[in-house]
Amino acid sequence: MNTIALSAERLLARLHHLGAIGRTGDGRLSRLAADDADKAGRDCLVGWLHEAGLEVAIDRVGNIFGIWRPVGVESEEALLLGSHIDTVIDAGIYDGCYGVLSGLEVIETLKASGLCPLRPIAVAAFTNEEGVRYAPDMMGSLVHAGGLGVEQALAAIGTDGTRLGDELRRIGYAGAQEPGFLKPHAYLELHIEQGPVLEREGLSIGAVATLQGISWQRVTIEGVANHAGTTPMAMRRDAGHAAARVITFLRESALAANMPAVATVGSLQLEPNAINVIPARAVFTVDLRDPDELHLREAETALAAFLETLAQSEGVTISVERLARFEPVMFDAALVGTIERAAAARGYACRRMSSGAGHDAQMMARITPSAMIFVPSIAGISHNPREFTPEVDLIAGACVLLDVVRDLVLPT
Repeated sequence: MNTIALSAERLLARLHHLGAIGRTGDGRLSRLAADDADKAGRDCLVGWLHEAGLEVAIDRVGNIFGIWRPVGVESEEALLLGSHIDTVIDAGIYDGCYGVLSGLEVIETLKASGLCPLRPIAVAAFTNEEGVRYAPDMMGSLVHAGGLGVEQALAAIGTDGTRLGDELRRIGYAGAQEPGFLKPHAYLELHIEQGPVLEREGLSIGAVATLQGISWQRVTIEGVANHAGTTPMAMRRDAGHAAARVITFLRESALAANMPAVATVGSLQLEPNAINVIPARAVFTVDLRDPDELHLREAETALAAFLETLAQSEGVTISVERLARFEPVMFDAALVGTIERAAAARGYACRRMSSGAGHDAQMMARITPSAMIFVPSIAGISHNPREFTPEVDLIAGACVLLDVVRDLVLPT
């Protein structure tokens, strides 16, 4: 097969251009789902899709698709590439955006080559992958895969009190297509690792075979506010102390598991939040992750039992709200093998690995063969302005994606 070279210069220029959209006055990057900065990023992406001569389609939850339907190709099922362009608050420029722009670059490269694929190829930018403004995260791909109703998604209320459906209309991205209109033949997602494994082992490519299950819960502990100076320690019903015990329990349990299990309390609010008042209320989130479904269930069960015992011993009332629950994902073995072979053919060191973060690929895996390609993240940093992947690795990942796509859609 003849060698086809993608435009590294174009890919990198677009990545940095998109990374400049949504900068605040202090230089921080934030493009939250359906806000004004997200609109500007979407407008930029759609402009590039049109420049590439792609058919642009937008569904009702704002998912953006750039579709190449070669003349004479009868198949309706497309090889779908993609990720997302929304960010966390104070983000880096690579998370999600790298996968979308690399998918576009691959399509443009193949179009320019004169070769005709056996089926359409499309690139997707899914809405609200990060879940910062609206819950749940990975919303657009979840709706596309049929795991969340479109009306339920559009009715989601954001952290700022807005409604997603209203905001999509406001920014002009409440599309006409019904979610799921594009039937994927397979799905591929190129992404930065967001972890330290590849860099630590000196590897260029990760062939992602599994993705951790995720359990999100919100815990509310109700105690009694009282004077911090006059209430004896043994007579307190301290919601703050009870929350601290939960945090310690989660950390110790994850460490004792001696496996890839992780547990995080990333959000905590105390009321009345005064220096001289015993907290009457503590509200915090619990993020449990494990690549093994049985172990994840065991962690959830252990937490529930601990909370029940804690309520009795501390004299508090505890309630739990389920925010999100996704089972671990096994990606398509044939696709993972194709990624490994493509990396080897390019001379890139590669390993099979698991993803600790959630991705749109885990939703797409519900309806089509799916897999992911990882490239290194320096120091494992992500969701942070110091997020960085060297250009040589960015190009390596895009080249592997190109070769995998060629293998899947070009005649042998």
